[in-house]
Amino acid sequence: MEFLAGGRAEVRITRADVGKRVSVRRLTGAPAGEPAFTDAVGVLTSWDEGVLSITRRDGECVRIEESSLVAAKVVPAAPARRKVPAATVRELQEVAARGWPAIETEHLGEWTLRASVQEVPCEARPGGVVVGRRMGFTRRANSVLALGSPGVPLDEALARTARWYGARGLPPVIAVATGRPDAGDPLAAELAARGWRDEAHTSVRISALAPLADTEADTSRVVLSREPDAGWLGLYNRTGEPSAVALRVLTGGPSVWFASVPAADGGTAAIGRLVVDGRWAGFAAVEVAPAQRRRGLATLVMAALAERALQEGASAAYLQVEADNADALALYDRLGFTEHHRYHYRRGPAADAG
Repeated sequence: MEFLAGGRAEVRITRADVGKRVSVRRLTGAPAGEPAFTDAVGVLTSWDEGVLSITRRDGECVRIEESSLVAAKVVPAAPARRKVPAATVRELQEVAARGWPAIETEHLGEWTLRASVQEVPCEARPGGVVVGRRMGFTRRANSVLALGSPGVPLDEALARTARWYGARGLPPVIAVATGRPDAGDPLAAELAARGWRDEAHTSVRISALAPLADTEADTSRVVLSREPDAGWLGLYNRTGEPSAVALRVLTGGPSVWFASVPAADGGTAAIGRLVVDGRWAGFAAVEVAPAQRRRGLATLVMAALAERALQEGASAAYLQVEADNADALALYDRLGFTEHHRYHYRRGPAADAG
């Protein structure tokens, strides 16, 4: 449970919350070397004469002295949380685009051309001169978001797309949603017929948000911040030494949070990224250090970020995971995510030739 607001713990329940589901932390007074706090989640069934009674889901009743409370809050009741949110492909694609915003965009009808070009050093020459090359930071931020009509015949739209990306030193790439009646399957077929190669097939998954936070795990271990620190960036496997462009994409979005789990050796054991946009909470960059895997840290990070998103008023969750990432798919299946649609990228023939 993550209770910190502005860096301090708070007791945010009163006797008026009897009958509601609550999450509490209390001081145990354990001997030195033992855990100093314990957590409980359940229904607050009474609060009389300085003693709280909390009934867990398994029927166990926990009695807690009011004076031992360190932090507490009301959490949404479980029965109303399980409904998978309804959404169109367009809504999810637009929300995801806002949550991972490109540095530069241009509209072509209802299409959005996106680019986030960074200079990457690739060769050291005598005299200490480093020769660099231009490349895009992530496919998502360097591809066409093809929603609806481009407003011109398709061949003309593709020619304009190729010129736009070529001027930026990038290959022309189009993201195409598939798998539902309101998706872009016809566009995918048209691109395939023109020799645009498919790559990076991705599953877009959604879930009700609150069940992700419905855990008795100690999410106070998870540190949340508005900016990624060096440990976060070091574990994130895309950036290397992050460029200013990479940082702008990572920190862009309506309300962005970065989660880190400190390791015992002073490093970073696990990370994650959250962006809250209205009712939607988008999860990304959930990574666990190899030596820290199989310890539930990915689930812990998801729970902490879900708690934060609930506090900001979100109710639905989404994420994007590559369709061949079996471990991630299994994790998100266990957490209750279901596939809404898929998307993949189509790369122009000229890009393959280069």
